[in-house]
Parts: sequence; structure tokens; C-alpha cells
Amino acid sequence: MNSTFLGYARLARPANLPTAAADILAGVAIGGVFVAGVTLGFLGSEMFTHILYLVFSSVFLYAGGVILNDVFDFKLDQVERPERPIPSGVVSLTAATLYGSVALVIGVLLAFLVSNISGVVAVALALAILLYDGIAKKYDFFGPLSMGLCRGINLLLGMSILGDFNYWFMAIIPIVYIFAITLISRGEVHGENKNHIVLAGVLYGMVILAVASIAILYTDALIFSLLFLVVFAFTVFRPLVKAHSVNSPENIKKAVMAGVISLILLDSSIAVVFSDWWYGLIILALLPVSKGLSKLFAVT
Repeated sequence: MNSTFLGYARLARPANLPTAAADILAGVAIGGVFVAGVTLGFLGSEMFTHILYLVFSSVFLYAGGVILNDVFDFKLDQVERPERPIPSGVVSLTAATLYGSVALVIGVLLAFLVSNISGVVAVALALAILLYDGIAKKYDFFGPLSMGLCRGINLLLGMSILGDFNYWFMAIIPIVYIFAITLISRGEVHGENKNHIVLAGVLYGMVILAVASIAILYTDALIFSLLFLVVFAFTVFRPLVKAHSVNSPENIKKAVMAGVISLILLDSSIAVVFSDWWYGLIILALLPVSKGLSKLFAVT
């Protein structure tokens, strides 16, 4: 594969992109698209087209965010991660800046094709991404909070499909979850972050309890929600415990990678509450895609 093409691909973190799509699919379910069931003509409907627009809007916004994150981190990466595309010279700083900016703009425009409400939410997401990339990530508390806010708004972007934000509070779940993952990632380079790992474990537990509580309150098919949730819990806690036991950068990276990819499992667990088991499986189908790409491209 051409090294330049590979460099551009690496900047966009392909393994993470399915997790952005999963957020949208979960948000669509929360927004009420499947309350009345699905008709045979759904795949050819305007609603299905709008779902696709929002999925690709989210993917482009996420890609633009991680690309610009590397742009802002250029000087730091020259020291700590010189193998990355920009510091290694595979992709120039100017080209990467343009690449990330165009991706953000495309993401916003795709959302406006759905509705003005979706477009405004996408603009808010783009601004939150830039806030994290340029300023907030430098701070121990506001960095994780800002990153979580991006995921929360991404879930709201999915909910915006019908303009119904009755369950807006669901956005708090990914905010807390991503806050936890970002805390763990603070030890990727040097290790020695056991305190952050313990706090992340507590936050993971809060997320699981929140989803379980919502499932008890809002669905009769409780067993399916809990099954998805059990798989999610096992997937995130196993590497987290190992990273705490052997607090090395390698184990910390594995815990972060598991946390990021498991967003798909979390979204599946949430979506089943507001739709049906089959819809959760559709979102879950993104998991092997993300895992496969993670073997080729770095998640962090």
C-alpha cells in the first residue's frame, strides 16, 4: 500500500469510525424512529436516507476531529510519537490541517441535508471537537469532560432525526464513559496511572448501572438489554483489571482500545431498550469491523 495513502488513512483512525456510526444508530433508536415498528419499504424510505446522512456526518466529524487532534499535537508527537504520519513527514502539517478541516465541513453539511436541527447539532459537535483538540485536552479534568461531551453531542445528533429530544439525558451516559476512557489514556506513554484506572472502573460501573436502570424502566424485553450489557461489562473490565495489575503502557493501551471499541457494545445495549433485539445486533455487527481495522490501524 502506498505510504502516503496509508498515512492519510492512519490520521483518520479507521478502527474508531464504526463507533461514531454506532452512536448515531443508538441515537436514532432513542429518538423514536422504531417506536411504530419497521415497514417493508423502510430501506427505500426518506427516513433510511436520513439515517445514512447522519451516520456519514458523524463519521466525517469524528475523522476530522482526530486528524486535527494530530495537527494540534504535532510538536508533542515529534518527541513522544515520532512514528505518526505528521511528525514522520508522511503527511505535511498543512495538508493534514486542510484534510481535517474539510472532513469537519463535510460532516456538518451532511447533517443539514437531514434538517436544520440536525445541522445545528452538527455545528455544536464540530465546535466541541475543536474545543477539545485546541484547548481542553491540556487539562486533567476538562480534557476528559470535553471528549465525553463530544460523544454526548454525537448521540444527540442521532436523536435529532425526528427533532425529538425527550430523552436528552441519555447523552450523559457517553459523557461519563468517555471521561473514563480518557482518564485511562493519560498513562499510554509512561504508564503508572493506577489511580486513574480505579476511578475509570468506578465510572464504568456507573454507566452499567445507568443503562440497566433505564432498561428496567423503559422496556419489557429486559433480558436482551441485560445480555448486551453483560457482554459490554466483560469486554471493558477484563483489560482494565489487567492494566491495573500490570500498569504498563502496553496494557493501558489495550484497556483504552477495548474501551473505545466497546462503545459499539454500549450503544447496542442502549438501542435495544428503545427498539428491539434485532436492531441491537445490527449495531453489534460494527464490532468485528472495528476490531478488524484495529489490527491494521492504531486506535489511539
